[in-house]
Amino acid sequence: MLSGPIFIGSPPIEVRIKRNPRAKRFTLRLSRTDGKATLTLPTRASIREAEGFATRQEGWLRAQISKLPDRAVLLDGGRLPFRGEHLEITATTGRSIRVEGDKIFVGGKHSGARLQAFIKTEARNALVPAVEKYAARLNQPFKRITLRDTRSRWGSCSAEGNLMFSWRLVMAPPIVLEYVAAHEVAHLVEMNHATAFWDVVETLMPDYQNHRNWLREHGAKLHAVNFIA
Repeated sequence: MLSGPIFIGSPPIEVRIKRNPRAKRFTLRLSRTDGKATLTLPTRASIREAEGFATRQEGWLRAQISKLPDRAVLLDGGRLPFRGEHLEITATTGRSIRVEGDKIFVGGKHSGARLQAFIKTEARNALVPAVEKYAARLNQPFKRITLRDTRSRWGSCSAEGNLMFSWRLVMAPPIVLEYVAAHEVAHLVEMNHATAFWDVVETLMPDYQNHRNWLREHGAKLHAVNFIA
């Protein structure tokens, strides 16, 4: 259960408060995906205690914030990560979006929103055949593929066989997107992360660890791209 935020230091840092009846101590976390700080505290802890704890952790929190990638607003002349490359955004006439070499030409108004729509379409165009390929290798049916702008995970698989992916995956190198597709398809066989699950992933992609590491190292930069300022 979330409560109202508190603000510490100068310039102030907003810290969201989350009460958890199972929490036995204060826990402060900073999300690498959206840059927001959350302080989890036991149900009976007071806001004054929460403020005191957060204030004592201000130095650590500012150090972690300084390591986050800058938010990148997409403007004419800026760069859009796409399939592992960084395309120069170039305004053009008309309403089309096209990629030529190391440039992406965007026509019409509201270019950020239109680029986001383009990315979503390209993500689906890449993920659907990837899922179909890996599902066929395992002879496992799946039901539905949905795309979302998720912050805590790159994909998921439900017990019913529905798959969900972050559309931001198409901004990563294609093999990284392929890895996430293979990972979630493997959950159609093993709905956990036990050794048997990773064995399935390895049969689909023997070098999966390299691509998993890429997401850990660079994933926050993909979330930092702000399509709509």
